[in-house]
Amino acid sequence: MADGRGGDGGDGAGRKVGELREALAGLLDPRGVVVLTRERIEEALQDAVSRGRVTADDAQELLSTLLARSLRQTGDLLDELETAVSAKAEKARGAAGRASRPGGAGGDFPIAGYADLTAAEVQDSLDGLSSAQLRRVAEHERANANRKTVLAAVERKLK
Repeated sequence: MADGRGGDGGDGAGRKVGELREALAGLLDPRGVVVLTRERIEEALQDAVSRGRVTADDAQELLSTLLARSLRQTGDLLDELETAVSAKAEKARGAAGRASRPGGAGGDFPIAGYADLTAAEVQDSLDGLSSAQLRRVAEHERANANRKTVLAAVERKLK
C-alpha cells in the first residue's frame, strides 16, 4: 500500500516517518517556535503606526531586526534538521558504530582525526564549520573528553 502511512508490508516506511517525527519534535517544541509571515508582521507594525503607538522609522527598524534574527534562526533550524535527518539515515544504514568514532576510518565527523587531537588542535580546526557541525563537535566533546576549553571555543563560534 503506497499511501505514505507505512503500509509497505514491512513497516519500514512507517518507522522512518515515526523517526522523522521524533527528530522534529525534539527540534520544534511548539512552546518555543512561532511562525509568522513577513506580511503578518508588517500588518501588525503598520497597525501600530496608524494608531500612533510607534513611529514609522521605529517600525521599519523593528521589522529589519526581526527579519534578520528570523533568517539566522531559520538557518540554524535547517542545519539542525539536516543533522537530525542525517543521523537517522546513518543509524538506519547500520553505521552507528562508525559514527561513534570521530576521526576513525570512513567516519563523517566534521573534524578528521578528532580523537587524536589536543584541545588546542581541535580549537584550530573549528574555523569554517557550520553551526550544525559545531553543535555536533560540542555534543561529542561533552559525551567524551568534556574539555572546557574546547566547549568554550565552540560556544564562542556559535554566537
